[in-house]
Amino acid sequence: MRFENAFLDEIRDRVPISSVIGQRVSWDRKKTNASRGDYWACCPFHGEKSPSFHCEDKKGRYHCFGCGVTGDHFKFLTELEGIGFPEAVERIAAIAGVPMPVRDERTEQREKQRTSLIDVMELATKFFQDQLQSAAGAKARAYLRDRGLTPATQQSFRLGYAPESRNALKEFLASKGVEKAQMEACGLVRHGDDIPVSYDYFRDRIMFPIPDSRGRIIAFGGRALSPDALAKYMNSPETELFHKGNVLYNYVRARKAIARGGTVIAVEGYMDVIALAQAGFDNAVAPLGTALTENQLELLWRMSSEPVLCFDGDSAGLKAAWRAADMALPAIQPGRTARFALLPEGKDPDDLVRTEGAEAFRQVLADARPLADLLWMRETSGGVFDTPERKAELEKTLRDLTARIKDENLRFHYAQEMRERVQTFFGRARQKPLRAGEWERRGGHGQGSPAQGGQFARPGGAASRFAVSESLARSAMVKRAGGVMPLREAAIIVALVNHPSLIDENFEHTEFLELSHPDLRQLHTTILDAMAHDAANGRGEVLARIAAAGQLDGWERAVGLIRKARLWPVLEDAALDDAREAFAQALHLHRSAGTLHKELKAAEMALATEPTDENYRHLVEIQTQFRDVQATEALIEGFGVPSGRAGRGL
Repeated sequence: MRFENAFLDEIRDRVPISSVIGQRVSWDRKKTNASRGDYWACCPFHGEKSPSFHCEDKKGRYHCFGCGVTGDHFKFLTELEGIGFPEAVERIAAIAGVPMPVRDERTEQREKQRTSLIDVMELATKFFQDQLQSAAGAKARAYLRDRGLTPATQQSFRLGYAPESRNALKEFLASKGVEKAQMEACGLVRHGDDIPVSYDYFRDRIMFPIPDSRGRIIAFGGRALSPDALAKYMNSPETELFHKGNVLYNYVRARKAIARGGTVIAVEGYMDVIALAQAGFDNAVAPLGTALTENQLELLWRMSSEPVLCFDGDSAGLKAAWRAADMALPAIQPGRTARFALLPEGKDPDDLVRTEGAEAFRQVLADARPLADLLWMRETSGGVFDTPERKAELEKTLRDLTARIKDENLRFHYAQEMRERVQTFFGRARQKPLRAGEWERRGGHGQGSPAQGGQFARPGGAASRFAVSESLARSAMVKRAGGVMPLREAAIIVALVNHPSLIDENFEHTEFLELSHPDLRQLHTTILDAMAHDAANGRGEVLARIAAAGQLDGWERAVGLIRKARLWPVLEDAALDDAREAFAQALHLHRSAGTLHKELKAAEMALATEPTDENYRHLVEIQTQFRDVQATEALIEGFGVPSGRAGRGL
């Protein structure tokens, strides 16, 4: 019996692969992180003493780094237990609580027809590729060369050229035995009652093949070369194979890139995706010439829990970002949200990487804002809230927005977050009202500005007499990293790389480190991966994995920061005892800071919700703890060593 892909995908999505494999193996407690759906065990396919068999619920895949076996739910059962594929499907369907499909000859016939149409699309793709390299494709090759795309990139994305002819593709396909009905079903020719003789759908265009989630070509995008063309870009029409709102361009390549670490980036067009890939960003996808749809957003969330939505730096791009935010808002959940990256004015990703290089785009990603920031910016930027009525209107708008979040727990936290921002904003406004456009003239960095990427001050000024003091607000304990790499976090990571034995000694604390800087988070993941594959026995092996992951820039930045601060105990030539003591102190301070942050926020929320004496005293107690650690915090910021050889510890 042949199963539809949609049915197989449904039961795979409903059943975590760990629940299938976990019935037949014992998970290794040290390496396994069940909260993240990341599991390790000794391989059931070959004998081994240390676990090298890995499965990940998010991807629904397993892989053994020892013997090389890999697969999904079904392959695990067929290879381990020797059962047939239909029986494996039946078992997984039973676990998922999904009834097996009834044999339907018409459905099977349709699936067979789809397969034949895929073959036709593959023929068309090869035809367009050949035409690009022919004499007729000279103009197209010149265009791609002017856009900075190398021949290797063109080949990688299988770019092609549709010649300026009404019948070139049609005649080629007919010579290969493709029937007229198949050409029409693939959307490769224009036909209809008002068209006596069908003709090629794409003519004189750069061709972008569009793969499905399995890498098979199901449609094309075409970029006109003639300035007189009615549409600069056009896609294949909707067909049995292709439904535009359900497909993301470059989905397969991006999914593979994300498996190596990172998140998915959604940009606006084909050329943006290809230019970014050429610049080293293989994890970019794009909708197909329209605004992002709900189905496409769901695809993004399947790939990553926090995709970055990147929009052009103009008014149209900002409006597109707001539409995407409104669409995402009802569906966000804990561990399922989005960030928004806004490009410089008048730039798209293709322009940016060609003129300013990959580092400029990397900075755009680093500055990506949370969903809450984007909503706040939209509702407050340029506004004048100088009357009680206008203030009340803003509060109502924000309440209505947060009420759209379906997840009850997240809705509660969004409501608290917006209430705090309103308190801060109105407190500042009473001191000096913000005029329309003032945030923009300040460059988005004024006090209380929504452009600070979520790093807003706590309620203060006239709005709250219980705010954290100005000296505390300036301390490293309170301020957040933003684009600056925190020295304390850098010290922890550098110590772990230079002295890998500290990983095993402090595994329960180092495994779940909460780091604010993206480069350090990536290095942390690579360190743990090195340890999982027994590479953490030496500094050289860990650095080799960092290099292989393309993270040397972040590593060198962290080391440079440590050397500038003269924090010698965590460098590679320090004695292990010195490194151990310095690391222990840094880790203790880091964990204490995180705890105090959470307690402070909870205390402020409690006081804002219920302004009792008890809640006030509790907040003051936490503020006192901040003051008590000011001397230690000064050591964290400057490590207490103005020059020369640093003292031991932090």
